[in-house]
Amino acid sequence: MLDRLDHALRARPERPAVLTAGRTGAPRVRATGGELAELSDAFAAALHARGLRAGDIVGVAVRPGPRALAVLLALWRLGLRGAVLDPGAGPDVLRARLALARPALVLADAAAQAVAGWARPLARRAGLALPDLAGLGPVATVGPRLPGCAPALELGAPRVGVPVRGDSYGDADAVIVFTSGTTSTPRAVVHTRASLAAGMAAVSSLFDAVPDAPVLGGTFFVLVPALTRGAPVALPARDPRILARQLKRLRPQHTYLTPPQLRDALDAGARFHGRVWTGSAPAGAGLLERVRGAGAAQAWGVYALTELFPAAAVEAREKSAFEGPGDLVGAPLPGVLAERDADGELLLSGAAARHRYLGEQPDAWVRTGDRARLDGAGRIVLEGRAKDMVLRRAENIYPGLYEPALHVPGVELAVLVGVPAGDGDERLVAVVQPRRGAAEATLRAALAEPVRRMGTARPDALLFARIPLSGRSRKPDRAAASALAARRLEASA
Repeated sequence: MLDRLDHALRARPERPAVLTAGRTGAPRVRATGGELAELSDAFAAALHARGLRAGDIVGVAVRPGPRALAVLLALWRLGLRGAVLDPGAGPDVLRARLALARPALVLADAAAQAVAGWARPLARRAGLALPDLAGLGPVATVGPRLPGCAPALELGAPRVGVPVRGDSYGDADAVIVFTSGTTSTPRAVVHTRASLAAGMAAVSSLFDAVPDAPVLGGTFFVLVPALTRGAPVALPARDPRILARQLKRLRPQHTYLTPPQLRDALDAGARFHGRVWTGSAPAGAGLLERVRGAGAAQAWGVYALTELFPAAAVEAREKSAFEGPGDLVGAPLPGVLAERDADGELLLSGAAARHRYLGEQPDAWVRTGDRARLDGAGRIVLEGRAKDMVLRRAENIYPGLYEPALHVPGVELAVLVGVPAGDGDERLVAVVQPRRGAAEATLRAALAEPVRRMGTARPDALLFARIPLSGRSRKPDRAAASALAARRLEASA
């Protein structure tokens, strides 16, 4: 599909491709199709001139938008593997992750470099943090360069001899996305060119966008299929009030927002148009019906994982009519196979499934970490998470990545647990068990810096308590710890 996108951008270079919104919500053209194609050509020539060749790993720390999309197209064209650097993961985790897949080059915009440098104190307030990028590998700046940034990626490199067709690399690795594990043994999802293309094709069949009518959404899985069909994509405004105005002015045929974005937009009085899609976190029937009540012709919840996107989808009316226990997320999409293992965990497979985890053998089945059942109609009904993952405001948080940092001197045991916060969301709570004689005030001060370094995994609350244990091995009982935290938080409210 990325090859078809490249063709679509060049076929009508004057057509608006990426839109943004001003304070009034009025659309602004951020890039045309021709400008995106030209920028991707320049990036490809620059990377080729630096000696990068098919199979090399390139770290990417670029905000979503035209530059990030042009980088993706350039990497695809050259057969390079992109490793996504998420500033919300925290510097310690990212450093450990990149030790597993050391990049030949890191592409970063000025904002990412500021987060890793002079703006680190400000970025921490937003839950963002990056390690010193230069310690990960050579760094090149894409976009406007500010004082203190790495040298700019040279966009005037000759284009003679640069590979032209991205599909000539067959089914090689395309993208590396780090998800779970610990800082000592991080796991990374590896998508091949085939699985990435299959996922985008599945989204395209869901969205069914028509040319020239706008789509609103900010992820690659929205940008690529929509632009391939000739539909301009508007990046959602961050301010809910401006987003509400943007929706009113734009009247998009399709809208993709996370559940937290939807809630904030609804609270700001947003009205919707066409089909609205949401994912990355549970979306209850109540939220989907609120969206329909705000004007949407249809409101869909999408069930997806980093390992397989998308897997299933359900419309508000079907979800509202479901009366059984559990959370109905819909029938598996065409090409997606669903099974349960002996413990009730949902297993998925299909063309869009990740090929493997970095450093591990390929496995056709993705373990979702969700307990589920298939109802009489073959639909997936979730019954709770089998893993320890906490889902907060559309972000997956894996406690094992961050709990070691809580074990400062004076801490005997510490866990991160989720506490239900309504509509499928969770609060992240650090439950810390002090050693005998340790003063809580001293521990709170000692934990301040490790907590700040957790990025978007920073807990909502820090509680001191004896952590319940269970089983013959006396491991921490996370369910009991979550219930304990819930009681304590309710008592203090």
